[in-house]
Amino acid sequence: MSKLKRNERIAAMVKILSDQPNRIFTLNYFTERFNSAKSTISEDIVIVKQSMEKMNLGRIETFSGAAGGVKYIPQTTKINNKKILSKICDQLKNSDRILPGGFLYMTDIIYSPSTTSQLGEIFASQFNYQNVDYIITVETKGIPLAMMVAKAMNLPLVILRRDSKVTEGSTISINYISGSSGNIQKMSLSKRAIKPGSRVIIIDDFMKGGGTAKGMMDMMKEFNVEVEDVGVLISTKSPDKKLVEQYVPLLILEEVKGEEGIINIYPNPEII
Repeated sequence: MSKLKRNERIAAMVKILSDQPNRIFTLNYFTERFNSAKSTISEDIVIVKQSMEKMNLGRIETFSGAAGGVKYIPQTTKINNKKILSKICDQLKNSDRILPGGFLYMTDIIYSPSTTSQLGEIFASQFNYQNVDYIITVETKGIPLAMMVAKAMNLPLVILRRDSKVTEGSTISINYISGSSGNIQKMSLSKRAIKPGSRVIIIDDFMKGGGTAKGMMDMMKEFNVEVEDVGVLISTKSPDKKLVEQYVPLLILEEVKGEEGIINIYPNPEII
């Protein structure tokens, strides 16, 4: 491969690092990829680091030593959080989204790759996941959001199923009470899906009473796994006391007045 110009190397380096966040790339990787000296690559990394920090596009960390290198860490600012979450709130305030039971139709937002990618980076900025091993969610609507969180943190995603599948082998199943409907539901997980003694972060799309999140936490106890944090896209303001005590919502749903077509939803003040 012929040698690249500095601007070409930097463009390629930003692409490589941002596509695989939280992965350490050695200097040798870039020297071989770009056919350049280590001193040249080091200078390029300094430029990328300064540019990222100046534009609030994330953080570049470097590591010295034989096993050293560089990695990109997604990081958002409160200003960007407010901009992104306020835009989503404006979309959700459309009265046509009101569903029976005070719920909102939000499938189009959750299944938008650009939107969930931004939400994944916001979640990644809220938690310390240095010692976390997995991202956990339950099917189905929470999967796209949890996948983007897993991508931002560079962690594997584990999905709890409503029904066990033959292809998953032996499974553990538990029953739990949904905090929103009060109905008894079931979730299962393959015994091979997660290693005992691991640490996890739970991600879900919606929390009303906290029953589903509590069910996932109970399931983790069956695997001798520690839950580090819980994150949800939308949490209702009522009931004030959830079945889960510690959790981070991105949006707060205060009330839904179906007859008047009024939806009061706003970003979590603690993250904007």
